[in-house]
Amino acid sequence: MSVEEFNDLLERVTPQIIKRDTHLRKAISPRERLSVTLRFLATDSCTYSWNVKVVIEVCLHSEDYEPTPSTETEWKVIAKDFEDKWHFPHCIGAIDGKHIFIQPPANSGSTFYNYKSRFSIILTAVVDTNYRFVYASAGTQGRASDAGVFAHSDLREAMDTGTLIVPPDATLPGTDSTMPYVLIGDEAYPLRIFNYRLSRARRVVENAFGILANRFRVFRTTICLHPDKVVAIVFATLCLHNFLQQQRSDAYTPPVSASRARNPSVEAKKQRDVLAQYFVSPAGRISWQENMV
Repeated sequence: MSVEEFNDLLERVTPQIIKRDTHLRKAISPRERLSVTLRFLATDSCTYSWNVKVVIEVCLHSEDYEPTPSTETEWKVIAKDFEDKWHFPHCIGAIDGKHIFIQPPANSGSTFYNYKSRFSIILTAVVDTNYRFVYASAGTQGRASDAGVFAHSDLREAMDTGTLIVPPDATLPGTDSTMPYVLIGDEAYPLRIFNYRLSRARRVVENAFGILANRFRVFRTTICLHPDKVVAIVFATLCLHNFLQQQRSDAYTPPVSASRARNPSVEAKKQRDVLAQYFVSPAGRISWQENMV
């Protein structure tokens, strides 16, 4: 980040991380506490044991990474961006999971052992078109599947109970076909045009994870801390990521790349079929899509 961005961040977090001097020793300044934390997150390098303690303290005091939208209007802003930027209507976010590799906690057995033969906790996140995290959950043991994590998440509960406040079903632009607002994930479908349009829209979540791992290289190695402390680190990096994305930091955001597109439910298949037909209809097609598949 730039000097200006660092100073802006320091001003925001100082009230949360400042410590008072005691008669025994002088407190570590907020500037140094933040600098040590950013160095650890960016390089996974702490020279002294007290540095790790400082990092965890700062991470635990990090602000909310980004409030999840709580009104129909906020969700519609995200959906409008997906339609304008990626030609995917009624999309309120791209969802995916990322394994954060950890040192297995004592007496945990295979609880955190994942399909990649590593120990991990799972970060599940929803991202908007600007690569900002608008929902995140972290800490589930690595042996769980992405579908299992989502099935037991507060996000799924909010969707099922109607407390997520997403907009009601509406017609697709230029048609009389009714379609709910949806989250998109990495499902592989045998439909070329649909799959192309889906992959274009959902790449934002993989790009966001890619930016996160490239800039916070603590995620490129095994984090030798207790899972609860790793969760604090995860949310601190999400907070920093969203702050720098909001600042439109040229130093932070690199050029991004695309990604791939696995077995949907019956209802999801119905919605997919509606969109698949829409994407090849006069109302929903884009002129150059056939040349891209």
